[in-house]
Amino acid sequence: MVIKVTSANSIGLTVHKILVEVDITNSLPQIVIVGLGDTAVSEAKERLKLAIKNSGYSFPNTKVVINLAPANLKKEGVIYDLAMAVGILGKEKIIQNVPNNIAFLGELSLDGSIRPVNGVLAIVSELKSFGIDKVIVPYENLSEASFADDIEIYGARNLIEVVEFLNNNQGLKQLKQNVDDFLNTDYEFENDFKDIKGQSQAKMALEIAAAGGHNVLMSGSPGSGKTMLARAFVSILPPLTKEEAIELTKIYSISGLLDSKTPLITKRPFRSPHHSASSVGITGGGSIPKPGEITLAHRGVLFLDEMPEFQRTVLEVLRQPLEENFVTISRIQNTIKYPANFILIGAMNPCPCGFLGDKKKACTCSEFQINRYKGKLSGPLLDRIDIQINVQRLDDEELLNMKNDGETSNIIRKRVIAARKIQLERYKNDNIYTNSELTPKLIKKYCKIDDEIKALLKGAINRFNLSARSYDRLLKISRTIADLDGSDDIKQEHVIKALTFRGLS
Repeated sequence: MVIKVTSANSIGLTVHKILVEVDITNSLPQIVIVGLGDTAVSEAKERLKLAIKNSGYSFPNTKVVINLAPANLKKEGVIYDLAMAVGILGKEKIIQNVPNNIAFLGELSLDGSIRPVNGVLAIVSELKSFGIDKVIVPYENLSEASFADDIEIYGARNLIEVVEFLNNNQGLKQLKQNVDDFLNTDYEFENDFKDIKGQSQAKMALEIAAAGGHNVLMSGSPGSGKTMLARAFVSILPPLTKEEAIELTKIYSISGLLDSKTPLITKRPFRSPHHSASSVGITGGGSIPKPGEITLAHRGVLFLDEMPEFQRTVLEVLRQPLEENFVTISRIQNTIKYPANFILIGAMNPCPCGFLGDKKKACTCSEFQINRYKGKLSGPLLDRIDIQINVQRLDDEELLNMKNDGETSNIIRKRVIAARKIQLERYKNDNIYTNSELTPKLIKKYCKIDDEIKALLKGAINRFNLSARSYDRLLKISRTIADLDGSDDIKQEHVIKALTFRGLS
């Protein structure tokens, strides 16, 4: 009789149920694993044999055939080790009964201990839909898996504990945790807006960006505070919701960026890749594509410092995700869709030497050098960046001011949260969360303007040479400024303020 054991794996964020079928035949002793597995799956042969023997159990002295079904689905990794071992022990009658409502996830060591694997939360969260009531995971993954709803989670340290649990229903620790208990903690941020001297215009621009989820590009001389402003930006973003925290934790889990000490992502991510990053590093990739920086920045911030120094091909791959809030990675065997709803914060110098327009130091660049430098950022990419501002160097009085007399991030964050709540209520039936996600159809519905504002915008279109996309984004910014002002309607002063944040156009 064939022993069937349930396991699972994820390709991207899509979870697949894997049925591990184990049988033996009268032939020379060997292990054969079929079902389109990769090298890690093939190498499980020696891990299984030694893990079972070193745990004190007998191993079949004949041919063992293991099939991973469905056979046409590519299997990758070591997550099936535990399920395969349970199947072999069930075939040997060491495990009396293998229930079909329990799933097994984990890698085996040669001594029989169970090692942690990636993607556990994403997998466990979907197992209920496959008719699974219980799941046994590596003990180090137990805390992470415990945030899944409607399923019993057990953590196993070694193969012996799994056998005892299946035969005697004892020996494994069960855990269930509430996401809200982790999100209610007050966090201190390393960078606070009160520690940044001056730059009131830039701070206002970032507050608007945080309130509406808008992208920002800052241009200014070296040392003007662009990087510090960007790093402080996360401190004024609203806290994560339960759904966002789970979504981010799944992403970081399949990326292998979680450990037992950080089982849940509780802060909005801030990703700052070096300008030597490749297109694959930014968007994601691999034979079975893994998340890239734009997905790791989902619901948070992607900061590109010295933006023109990135390869043009790297910058251009951002265009579609900035517009659609997801990235689709196509390979011969798989097409995977990852979420990529992030706020882009870019920083650049105004010219190669960095001092074009500086108050104190003259620029030494030629017009050709300046145009070539700025040309590294294409028009279509700039068109997708809502807020574009110049960040001036601090004057002497601002530089010498040692008082923390600016607003704290906590005060600014309260205004941002209030504006976000207005947007959540407004768009509750539209499946969006912020003003930056407004479609052209929704812009007509929620960004209505009077004739006086239309006349103002007509002149702005000619002056700034606005495209249709830029015009829509201008209305989105105006809508956010109105929300921060607590106004139901977009007023002329809101549009005028929005126009001041197109300083690089």
